[in-house]
Amino acid sequence: MVDDALLARAREVWREMAGVPMAFPADGGVDVAISDRSQLCPPGWVGIVTLGNAAIVTVSADRWAGSVRTALLGLPVEVLTDPDRLRALLPVAEVLGPASLAYLDDGDFRAAGFHTVDVVPGDHPDLARLLASVPVDDADECGLADITSPAFVARHGDDVVAAAGYRHWPGSVAHMCVLTEPARRGRGLARAVASAAVADGLANHLLPQWRARPEPSRRVAQALGFRQLGAQLSIRIGP
Repeated sequence: MVDDALLARAREVWREMAGVPMAFPADGGVDVAISDRSQLCPPGWVGIVTLGNAAIVTVSADRWAGSVRTALLGLPVEVLTDPDRLRALLPVAEVLGPASLAYLDDGDFRAAGFHTVDVVPGDHPDLARLLASVPVDDADECGLADITSPAFVARHGDDVVAAAGYRHWPGSVAHMCVLTEPARRGRGLARAVASAAVADGLANHLLPQWRARPEPSRRVAQALGFRQLGAQLSIRIGP
């Protein structure tokens, strides 16, 4: 619901990141604005964020604003982050996403404490070794190399086999980053380390945010109590 406090807080975060004054329409729909300072997407791209029944869209170049606005206005919000639908309406050259956007507050949180979790600095060498042990796409997707919090880790012997932390985002957001060694996935390790990271974010009065594309990652978030409120998609318009 639009008056939900968690939804309102999440929307405020992305409005700030748009870089220009804009709003998620109160009656649903989409607001499109030109912004060369948008953090909704890479520079030069179109950024689309849906939360609840409304969306905001930033366009970096004026020459595309009219086309994007015409293509998107009137579309159901749930299809605004569907790459195939957008390709039918716009000359889309490249796509990032879509990624789900999920959030929780203290009342939603379901802690997981069935594994021992240690705390180490976010730049600890053991994290670098874990990142080096997984495919490059996994390392890039998890964002663990960019955390600004401590790292919460699970070990097998001396080796870190799962780790989580968060990066501070605008709007007092704790953007969650989680990674498990491929051979040890499905054993609850991601949930354990992520639970510790979420608890730390909440203790610091931050809003935990879980942005994910892979379905296993979404399931971990759901198990911890995150509520999927929307999605994010970035597109690059071709010539």
